[in-house]
Amino acid sequence: MAEIEGLTGLRPSRESIGSIACPPYDVIKPGSKLEAALNANRNALSHITLGPDPLGALNRLVAEGMLQKDGVPCFYVYEQSFAGRRRTGLLAAVKVYDYAEGQIIRHERTFDDKVRGRLELSAKTGYTFEPVFLLTRAPVGEVLEEIKSSNRPEYEFVSDFEGASELHGIANRIYRLPEDSSEGRRLQALIKERPLYIADGHHRYHASLLNRQTHCLAYICEAGQVEIQAYNRVINGMVKFEEIKDRLALSELRAFATPPKHHFAVYTRAGSYLIKARHIPDDVIGRLDCSILENELYPLLGLTHEMIRDTRHFDYFPEQEMDKMMEIVNEGWYDLAVALHPVSREELMAVADAGIKNPNIVMPEKSTFFAPKILSGIFIYRHRVA
Repeated sequence: MAEIEGLTGLRPSRESIGSIACPPYDVIKPGSKLEAALNANRNALSHITLGPDPLGALNRLVAEGMLQKDGVPCFYVYEQSFAGRRRTGLLAAVKVYDYAEGQIIRHERTFDDKVRGRLELSAKTGYTFEPVFLLTRAPVGEVLEEIKSSNRPEYEFVSDFEGASELHGIANRIYRLPEDSSEGRRLQALIKERPLYIADGHHRYHASLLNRQTHCLAYICEAGQVEIQAYNRVINGMVKFEEIKDRLALSELRAFATPPKHHFAVYTRAGSYLIKARHIPDDVIGRLDCSILENELYPLLGLTHEMIRDTRHFDYFPEQEMDKMMEIVNEGWYDLAVALHPVSREELMAVADAGIKNPNIVMPEKSTFFAPKILSGIFIYRHRVA
């Protein structure tokens, strides 16, 4: 099954990790408050992952001692505390497998052209900067808690992004664990017993595969610890919602909020509504609420599948940003906001398992949001190419 080994490469000094670590490149939207906050911090990893001179930015951090070389293979136990909750996972180098081998299991379709930027960054620097987020059914949580209880953290800091990211204000603790320790060997044995599921970062894994890397940088978490938020959307239809709402099984809502399963909450400037699904298919894709929404509402609005990535018609927000969605609708940028019930871990893994034999079975685009994300910059992995 899936094999892991310790990480070697570059890691921040204790004094600099708080200024280097930042959200993943693909959630830093151009022109956003988050981009502005990171641009104002000359040490943020985003100057490497998204900047015009990644190698220059990397070399400066090394020359100034903010990043230090570490050739001792180690795992990093990574704890995030947020909103009264705590999640702990493991940063490691995971062996890269072809999807057909069923060791690293995806649930999204991947495209070669979408990883071009990551491949160019890898070629320029020789490093991997951001982890793939993987789920395991192996019972690793007990070992991770033992490690935390018997060791002092290597790093401890609260992330500060000026309130512009869901990762702002999270308390982070990272414990360094040599691969050849007894706990390290236990973790290797446990994880090797089961396949790993990609939760987030499909294109990061795909880049590692196309780059012919032997291993990729990854964060591995026991599946039961992971929260999946609904990925809600604001919509501009070719047909206005007011013109088609009489054709829907809807009732008025007092407040726009996350709906029950197989229902959809809709917010418009004229009011809020609850739509009940008319038909729930039996197959693993068709019964997902995002699939039902696309089949039952989008055609009435004159929308097709090809439009779902067109920002003239759609934009997407995690469940925690419903107020922002309402604001966007109130300002007239979009006609309506739609909130869905979150996809469950069981639904996601059922789709992933079905996709092992049939690669055409994948989750619909923009159907899951894993919160919180994993900070980039805790470790910079010196990968090897076969």
